[in-house]
Amino acid sequence: MTLPIRSPDALTLRFWGVRGSTPVSGPDYVEFGGATPCMEIRCGGRLFLLDAGSGLNACGRHHREASPQGCLTQDGLPQDIDLLLSHLHLDHTAGLPFFKPVVLDPKRTINTWCGNLDGQSAEAAFDRLFSPPLFPVSLDVLPCSLVHHGFRAGETLTFADGVRVDTILLNHPQGSVGYRFDHAGRRLCVISDIEHSDPWPDPALRDFVRGADLMVYDGMFTEGEYPVCRGWGHSTWQKGVELAEAAGVAALAITHLHPCHTDDTLRRIEGEMQARMPAAYIARERQEVVLAPRPARGGHARTAPLPALALP
Repeated sequence: MTLPIRSPDALTLRFWGVRGSTPVSGPDYVEFGGATPCMEIRCGGRLFLLDAGSGLNACGRHHREASPQGCLTQDGLPQDIDLLLSHLHLDHTAGLPFFKPVVLDPKRTINTWCGNLDGQSAEAAFDRLFSPPLFPVSLDVLPCSLVHHGFRAGETLTFADGVRVDTILLNHPQGSVGYRFDHAGRRLCVISDIEHSDPWPDPALRDFVRGADLMVYDGMFTEGEYPVCRGWGHSTWQKGVELAEAAGVAALAITHLHPCHTDDTLRRIEGEMQARMPAAYIARERQEVVLAPRPARGGHARTAPLPALALP
């Protein structure tokens, strides 16, 4: 579809992977996609990548193919990449070595940011994961540079250019980090992976996402599936809607989709969800959401939801 002319200062989100636990493929997974989590977030011209699931491969491939003659060094990606990690489970990390063109460019630096290990960075975990016999090479043989940063979820990340990103610790095995982006009067919150608490919504999380223009939320299970998966660290779309309603969130995107949920199943679930919250939808790979700048009035301004724009 044709995209509207967008402000260069917009807050934008593009989904490169929306599936949870393991990648899937085949004729039943065409509409929503089968890659595991990866999002591209731009605060104006400032790029963040969130998670390094198998969708990171498609992200890199897209930017390389969009560059002149597929050039590895002229792809529109910055020289320094900030990769924010929700946590280090395989479905959120396995795509890192396949992030072309960045990992093949000796001029590039990937900064990884890990907040679920009580201040430790992801370096030691990545060294174990990406080494024989689990993986044929270690990350230090890649031409790019990797710099690993650790923080504690709940801290505000302040980058060298002054950009700030707020974080919160989420209920998930070994912990997970939620992120909040405020830019140009708009607010985007990414809350995955999470298992809802009882009672719900959690007051701290409600305050964290309050007034968001868009909240991305982990809706892996149906209400029927959840009881036998209790403790696995994931939630339902119903709990996402409850949180959105309690916090005055304008629009809701459900992600971390169950690998057994086909296109037909997800369309049915989406219909049920929209009957309760019309501005809610299930995220699709390569889908982009553009939040145009809006002047804040006395702080963050609540806004009406904008439609998700599906790209080819």
